[in-house]
Amino acid sequence: MSLGIVIKGPEGIVLAAESRTTLVVQQPNAPAWQANFDNATKVFAFTDPNERTGAVTYGAAAIGQRSPHSFLPEFEAGLYKEGQAKSRLTVGGLAEEFARFFDGQWSTQDPLPPQAAGVTFVVAGFDEDEPYGSVYLIEIPKAVVPVEQQPGDFGITWGGQREVADRLIQGFDDRALEVLGKTLSLPSEQLNHLRDTLRSSLQMQIPLAAMGLQDCVDLALLFVKTTIECQRLALGLRGCGGPIDVAIITRNEGLRFVQRKQIHGELPTLT
Repeated sequence: MSLGIVIKGPEGIVLAAESRTTLVVQQPNAPAWQANFDNATKVFAFTDPNERTGAVTYGAAAIGQRSPHSFLPEFEAGLYKEGQAKSRLTVGGLAEEFARFFDGQWSTQDPLPPQAAGVTFVVAGFDEDEPYGSVYLIEIPKAVVPVEQQPGDFGITWGGQREVADRLIQGFDDRALEVLGKTLSLPSEQLNHLRDTLRSSLQMQIPLAAMGLQDCVDLALLFVKTTIECQRLALGLRGCGGPIDVAIITRNEGLRFVQRKQIHGELPTLT
């Protein structure tokens, strides 16, 4: 299920995600069982000329039998027609192409998975001559058209197994509203008003507009690390784990990883 975080601050954008892939296997006349792998890549870096844009993914661990990141070479190879000059796309334009590509990959699955088992991408980066970054949310297959997040402002976009992060950021778990809605038979309008009231009263006071890029990195790590530790010590689906990848995007330098797992051989045995 994962946890992905994108923080848009005044000095740049932070992208962070852990590395766990959770596969649930169900065979006929047998109980379901889980398999976890802690080496998935969920922070994407695009190559020239779109190196000032990146993405984070969370949700479904696979499209068909493949991880979302494994499709990246195909996406970039098909981004420009043969003989066409490679020009830098806007963040919104790249997000549209990204959404179109992955919606096509999703629709070719047989059988087609339920809509609730979708995969989400957050595409973020800097447009040429723009002082601040932009962030777009894509939800395959239910909301293919990219939606800009916090236009003209700074903010945090997060998703996946968000229960712990919800409590830290907005002060409550969104599932509490589902319980209230069913228990008190509240209409959706009242639930939306209640959500806004709780957020304004309980949300974590984070002065993003005054925070440096390092502070934003520390904040993203706080949310991901706390989620991993809470899952490790509690019952439930442990969908978050493994190394945490963190990348930053700045207007002048593009995307750079500040923390990234490495491929290695056999680790030394401790004695």
